[in-house]
Amino acid sequence: MAFQTYSLFVLSVIMISFGRVENRLNLLQLQHDIDKLKADFNSSHSDVADGGPIFTERLSSWTERNEKRIILSQIISMYLKMLENTDRSKAHVRNITEELHTLKESLSDGSKKIEDLKDLTKLQMSDLKIQRKAVNELFSVLQKLGDTSSSHKRKRSQFQRLCKC
Repeated sequence: MAFQTYSLFVLSVIMISFGRVENRLNLLQLQHDIDKLKADFNSSHSDVADGGPIFTERLSSWTERNEKRIILSQIISMYLKMLENTDRSKAHVRNITEELHTLKESLSDGSKKIEDLKDLTKLQMSDLKIQRKAVNELFSVLQKLGDTSSSHKRKRSQFQRLCKC
């Protein structure tokens, strides 16, 4: 039961956040399809509650819209990977997969950002050539960081002037 609620919650957040819910009927059909998928996976099994949710808790720490696009694109990719090995002859599996593919396309910039992060983790920072390049870029990186933090300060001070708190 808990997994059912989490799955529907995650997909609802994704669809609503990115304007994919044309009407309530679409979400109700998706809920019906997810209920069938839950039966396929026997998600009412007692071990589903062990360790808490796997996606929804992670979503709470990603607050900015662009940040959410990054994490949601990764979550959708994981759902699609999970569904690769399911019976595609079932209509509910096809419907959910199609909806997830549509959502993934709308989050393509998030997928690119995920790849950038993965590529960064693969950099061999012990390599002298990489170190030289990194040192050459250090000032530019720090400038961009300064630009980002100063724009946040500017937004905050503008808010304080406008706010009648």
